[in-house]
Amino acid sequence: MADRAPAPDTPELRERWGSFAWTAEIAALAKEIVARYPEGRQRSAVMPLLDLAQRQVGAETDTQGWLPLPVIEYVADYLDMPAIRVLEVASFYFMYNLVPVGKFHVQVCGTTPCMLRGSDALFETCKARGMRKGHVSEDGLWTLTEVECMGNCATAPMVQINDDNFEDLTPERLDTVLDALAKGQNPKAGTQEPGRHTSEPSGGPTTLTDMVEENHDYRDEWA
Repeated sequence: MADRAPAPDTPELRERWGSFAWTAEIAALAKEIVARYPEGRQRSAVMPLLDLAQRQVGAETDTQGWLPLPVIEYVADYLDMPAIRVLEVASFYFMYNLVPVGKFHVQVCGTTPCMLRGSDALFETCKARGMRKGHVSEDGLWTLTEVECMGNCATAPMVQINDDNFEDLTPERLDTVLDALAKGQNPKAGTQEPGRHTSEPSGGPTTLTDMVEENHDYRDEWA
């Protein structure tokens, strides 16, 4: 699993990120988000604000984004919170990256349903492209992380890449997705199984078939 320790607090880190501040666009979003919470509860906005901060860092570095300690401190000051409280949130949730990542953060689920349906082969596919768990690839494109269940067991094995899930993967299908991303394209997210739309049974539904085309009330039939 991923190391949840923050990147070392070095002078170089401070020099690069010590002057971090919201862009005008992000500042407007942050103000709007904080205003959603009752007076005295503004600290509840810490999670969406950490997400905004990570996305701003990502935009500045052309990566998926991460949270250097000075950026975490900025969010803490913005919400009048102790920095350690914000770090506790950032280190608990895997949606936040505490070390630099590549342009594409490839998160492969290794939990039992995905493992039984071939996630080990997906890790090998990533390895063949120069990815190593917890490292940025030499070309700066990829970071590979093994994660716990992300709730797509019915369409296992799955991989999350930045904000999108890719499901029903095989090594060949994952290679196709990664090739497209490397070329600057936007591959279709979701299931990669031909003819499948979401998580319905492969080959089509076998029950409640009258619901396929329109809403159907089964209650009289079940009485």
